[in-house]
Amino acid sequence: MICLLPHCGYLSETTRMLEIREALLARGAEVCVATHGGVHQALLEQLEVPYTVVGPPISIERSRELVRNGAGMGPPNQSMWTDDEIRTYALAEADLFRERGVQVAVTGFTLTALLSTRLAGIPLACEHAGAMVPPLWERNMIDAYLTSPIPGTNILPKVLRRKLANLGLHRAKLHCAGFNRVADDLGVEGVPSFAQLLLGDVTIVTEVPEVLGIPAEDLEAWRPRGQGYRSTTRLHAGGPIFAHLDVPLPDRVQAFLDQDGPVVYVAITSSPEDQVRAVVESVRASGARTLVAGTVHDLADLERDGVLVGGILPSHLVMPQVDLAVIAGGQGSVQCALASGTPLIALPLQPEQDLNGQLVERRGAGRRMTFADAATPKLTAAVREMLADPTYRSAARAVQAEYAAVDGPGLAAAAILAAT
Repeated sequence: MICLLPHCGYLSETTRMLEIREALLARGAEVCVATHGGVHQALLEQLEVPYTVVGPPISIERSRELVRNGAGMGPPNQSMWTDDEIRTYALAEADLFRERGVQVAVTGFTLTALLSTRLAGIPLACEHAGAMVPPLWERNMIDAYLTSPIPGTNILPKVLRRKLANLGLHRAKLHCAGFNRVADDLGVEGVPSFAQLLLGDVTIVTEVPEVLGIPAEDLEAWRPRGQGYRSTTRLHAGGPIFAHLDVPLPDRVQAFLDQDGPVVYVAITSSPEDQVRAVVESVRASGARTLVAGTVHDLADLERDGVLVGGILPSHLVMPQVDLAVIAGGQGSVQCALASGTPLIALPLQPEQDLNGQLVERRGAGRRMTFADAATPKLTAAVREMLADPTYRSAARAVQAEYAAVDGPGLAAAAILAAT
């Protein structure tokens, strides 16, 4: 039995777990799904995915608060969950693993699994590190972040911010304190660094080598060195994983896409509503028609000539029909755009999203920009320039061909099954 633990506060994490679930089921695996609940729990019900709420069900507001306090976004001196929540959910998850005979658990940023798997004595697999894995900083491959996660360092010269970015997440203990207090209380192995919050015993690197810049064999050969890692951490080469939601594209959305003229798709699912509104206004000012993925935000009032607001849309059906995507930069959204041959502008809120934007920039398929700049004419100008420059789409189509040759969910499923 394999247990998938989607963090239903994040649409991307929920949908990526569903992609892995389908790949595991196709290989004859026995799979169960467990969650604490949250905003996107309703998606599991909509898609008729059997699941169990493990531990006390969290409220919608608490789910949103967890996202606001998430790694790279919330204060670095807190662990997102309270100590009581970490303890309660870790114990409840471990009980579930024992009851169901779970052989390996797979996280979708449900980080309490770092402790519950140790309590149950089973391996932990994860995919939420994305491209943010140790070989990148060990090879000095990370550029300066647009917004540094280290308070007070944004004023430093770019060369120093780049050096800080490559010191390595295994040297930082951001967000770890609560997990370690509870780990000590429960008598299990703790979380030695921020890097380990992103890494499991089986860490699936969900990017192709051509985009990541590191050969698959080098990822597989990597081993933890020094402090900051659990000794059992391993990397497994994977590929793109993004949502293929089995929901129809609304007729009114298709009609909007069928109109003449360029369309920009604004799909920002986990950012504050006021930021999304500012982005939509800046994109609209470019003169391009604007399709907005509404998700959990109430943005219906933004609709006017040239602007259409949808709900949770099947982005894999939308992306091939638009000319440019404006997204936060989560790996799922980035990969959905590139797999469609669609260039993008990433507005990262945290380092993992920033890194995804960096990889896209290196391939010439998009740009990065801060949310602060996105609320100004800078985004308007960038949209106009990218719509007029065919080299961005050509670069995105080159990545599209590389993605088409790889079964990302299948590679993830194979790595998970090998751990059972």
